[in-house]
Amino acid sequence: MTLTIGPLRAGPGQKTRGSLPADLGTTTAEVPLVLVNGTRPGPRVVITGGVHGGEFIGVDAATRLAGLLEPDEAAGQVVICPVANPPAVYGGRLNISPLDGVNINRVFPGDKDGGPTDRMAAWLFENLIDGADAYVDLHSGGIDQHLLDFVGYRLTGDDELDAKNRGMAHAVGYERVIFGTSPDGGNSHAAANRQGVPAILVETGKLGDRDSATVCRLLDALYRLLHHLGVIEASEHVKPATVQPRDWIWTGEAASQVTGLWYPDAVTGDEVTEGQTIGRIIDPIDGTEHKVTATATGKIIYGMNGLTVRPGTELAAVATPHH
Repeated sequence: MTLTIGPLRAGPGQKTRGSLPADLGTTTAEVPLVLVNGTRPGPRVVITGGVHGGEFIGVDAATRLAGLLEPDEAAGQVVICPVANPPAVYGGRLNISPLDGVNINRVFPGDKDGGPTDRMAAWLFENLIDGADAYVDLHSGGIDQHLLDFVGYRLTGDDELDAKNRGMAHAVGYERVIFGTSPDGGNSHAAANRQGVPAILVETGKLGDRDSATVCRLLDALYRLLHHLGVIEASEHVKPATVQPRDWIWTGEAASQVTGLWYPDAVTGDEVTEGQTIGRIIDPIDGTEHKVTATATGKIIYGMNGLTVRPGTELAAVATPHH
């Protein structure tokens, strides 16, 4: 069966590279795609990197996978989009787009009649994600974020979909598998779940890391996941995980209420208790101090390393092992 996205086509046993224009209203983004159509029937798997700017590991790993994965070793179809949000990746270097200041991973599945970022999200869903058998969205700690590697998935209330989400998440082979308790919200994997598509979020690396060892860690994870999904058979590429995955649950997050300079007292990897002071935001004009407290008990999975923050900036996200 031919794999077709817009004018791009890959017949069985073919790999096709190209880009497609996404009309964002005020501008047009060229979205790079690599289509790998296997020689045998199997699932359609979509992999995106570069949903946010400044998160380089997923972009690099997706690009490397697109170069390495050959149709004759694949069953089914793999759609790889290494730069899913070009305005943010090339122009923003942060999780918001320079076109409109919107975080695309809060507005999925988007709105084709909305602003530029809403249109970008809608384009990705319409052209790539809708109808997929599995979706994997690759993220990192951005240029200003400390992060412990983890895999995220959602509970949806649909037992079959939940089992697929959890199976994919554990197949990645990371130590922390953190689930949310509903498919609500504008995250890519949650929105995919609402369309019936099994989906996970994979977070690898921190502080704008582009180290090849970190990229290889994610590449190994992607091979394990493709093997789990039945796309590739066991090979020298499929290395067993070195840790035992464990389910965690999100318990809370802290966001900045004010604009100022962030001085953390607790950092990524620290255990905190609800109500504990985890840092201070200082007004650079008059030195006024605004205390920030933990909203929940658990371990900080990712935290803000940047100095300058504004209202809504995520300062810390907390999770705890699920018993």
